Amino acid sequence: MADTSDTRTPAQIEADIRHRRERLAETLDEIGVRVHPKTIVGDAKAKVVSNVDHTLGRAYVQVNRVVSDVKGQFVDEEGAPRMERVLPVALVAVGVVGLLVLGTRRRNR
Repeated sequence: MADTSDTRTPAQIEADIRHRRERLAETLDEIGVRVHPKTIVGDAKAKVVSNVDHTLGRAYVQVNRVVSDVKGQFVDEEGAPRMERVLPVALVAVGVVGLLVLGTRRRNR
């Protein structure tokens, strides 16, 4: 059988009760803060911002990878432009811009 005798004095028991009440009050205050609508909204906003930051970080890495790949197509190992690839792209770009300008002029007449 378990020993149920308490050898503490009434003053010790009162002190223990007082400490437990203080801890319980702190816990209840903490729970009150956690379930407060402003806290819940703030936590939700923080979570959304974190997810957006994570998504933007992943997008940045992808864009950076694509830019590096494209740059690798038009620049050699020493950093000099590869003219055999730059000239055709430049000619196509000039042609597209020229067609857009001609199309805009014809609509304005």
